[in-house]
Amino acid sequence: MHQYMKSIGFGNIRDKKQLTQILKDVEESYTQHQLVTQDETTDLCEFEKEYGEGIGIKVCGDMDIDEQFEYRYYTPYFKGSGVTSYADVSVERRIDREAYVGICEDTKVGINLVFYLQNMMEYLRERQLGGRSIKYSSVTLSGLCNEGTILLPVLKSKEQEREQQEDVHNRMLLLSAAKSGDPQAIESLTLDDIDTYSKVSRRLISEDVFTIVDTYIMPYGIECDRYSIMGEILAVRERINRMTGVRLYQMRLNVNELTFDVCVPADSVMGEPEIGRRFKGTIWLQGYINF
Repeated sequence: MHQYMKSIGFGNIRDKKQLTQILKDVEESYTQHQLVTQDETTDLCEFEKEYGEGIGIKVCGDMDIDEQFEYRYYTPYFKGSGVTSYADVSVERRIDREAYVGICEDTKVGINLVFYLQNMMEYLRERQLGGRSIKYSSVTLSGLCNEGTILLPVLKSKEQEREQQEDVHNRMLLLSAAKSGDPQAIESLTLDDIDTYSKVSRRLISEDVFTIVDTYIMPYGIECDRYSIMGEILAVRERINRMTGVRLYQMRLNVNELTFDVCVPADSVMGEPEIGRRFKGTIWLQGYINF
């Protein structure tokens, strides 16, 4: 079973037979069905079924001229809301199957964010029509999470919040200049990092790391689209998986000035999520490119 099926309420699947029945249900009573031509005899086919607001399963495979479907793989999904980033996005095909990952170069984070592309079929159609000159307007990120922890917020004054926002803005400008090859910007960033390391090292003697760090996002494990995150909760919604009855939390987070939604089973969250508190967990990052 896919590791993140639990994130959308399918953590109680006992065996492969039960999983096969669920995938058959997706094929037979799908919410959406899309086809993209591969060659003269075969189309790439994707069945999608929603099992709650924004959550569901996609089954991908080949459809021949006799409308016989040959299964390839499946994936759970959670569709986020709003726009996460207007930064440049590049798309690459996975080596092992007909699936794609996106790479978002947002200066707010300082690293390239790699995400699983949710609207693969739309991307393939755009590529067939426009070739290499595909234009993206923005990307909407979301995360699937199996378990997490709620942390209390860090107490800050209005002056501290204003200074933090100014520091983030100045760092974004320096990162943009450094990417363009500005040697002074590169030197300034290096000195800032050394200064930050020194300050944090001194504070860690008498303080906990989570009272120093507000939010973070960093790669987790060996898979490129998994991240360990901690973010401020901006909104919380409780949803139900209509098939299993499992309660889910869908939280909108502010993570390093990026805003995106995360879906996690309610029973696997330690603490009570509320606006202003922080959520910490490991996510599988997904994304929807807005053309």
